[in-house]
Amino acid sequence: MTITAGMVKDLREKTGAGMMDCKSALAETQGDVEAAIDLLRKKGLAKAAKKGGRIAADGLIGLAVSGGKGAIVEVNSETDFVARGDQFQAFVRNVSELALKADGDLDRLLAASYPAGGTTQEALTNLIAKLGENMSIRRSASVSASPGVVASYVHNATGLDLGKIGVLVALESSADATKLAALGKQLAMHIAAASPIAVSAADVAADVVARERAIFADQARESGKPVNVIEKMVEGRLRKFYEEQVLLQQTFVIDGETQVSKVLENAAKDFGTKVQIKSFLRFQVGEGIDKPTTDFAAEVKATAGGR
Repeated sequence: MTITAGMVKDLREKTGAGMMDCKSALAETQGDVEAAIDLLRKKGLAKAAKKGGRIAADGLIGLAVSGGKGAIVEVNSETDFVARGDQFQAFVRNVSELALKADGDLDRLLAASYPAGGTTQEALTNLIAKLGENMSIRRSASVSASPGVVASYVHNATGLDLGKIGVLVALESSADATKLAALGKQLAMHIAAASPIAVSAADVAADVVARERAIFADQARESGKPVNVIEKMVEGRLRKFYEEQVLLQQTFVIDGETQVSKVLENAAKDFGTKVQIKSFLRFQVGEGIDKPTTDFAAEVKATAGGR
């Protein structure tokens, strides 16, 4: 059977596969488009499996907010070049919306029905085969506030609700939603810059506090001061730790002088009702991923045969 350019074009538009791959699939299936689509998908799975061992530490953070609920996802690629492409960005947007419906649960998200067909996991596998890089939906989470709002902010944005750092803040209050959203946006910007580890000191994990206290104690003992003085030194350094790491005790980056807890107090006076930060989420692309380091000079030398 003769494979026409129109048939190849049609299959390419339906699958996004390369022109030669489409032509080969049509030839192998004697022009049966549906069979060619299935064949390309099967080949895509094989290609994706081969790429699975490569480290994907770039990518984008995606956000989706609806009323008093918001979801955030991290979708990784190997390079920023792919992350800035339209197909990858469209995928992250769709995944963000699906994460919102899945309440941020990663397993539910991967099993959810993807808009173009199949599951989210299958759509990811097809995208890996199409774009030629390993990718992963690394994590997903959600926050909510009732009554209140969920505000968002994206830093280093590459598109609407897409960027390298994403933040969601859940503000609980019966205040006017527009005023709350404006405050929430500023708080989200602060969180993006200051990277707090918890809302309050009480929310800091016990093992984190114990580790910091042990480090401070070792440092204080080196001073040779009496035990009672060392204890005071440790408590003072722990207070400083909270001021630097806990959201409510941090200095608001917007004005550089007001403590965040005081910002909320002032807002409560202006709004005529209490305002509380229920929770927040801050995702940064690639944080915590071990990225291989390469010696470029050694690579060049090896390529040149060691000379």
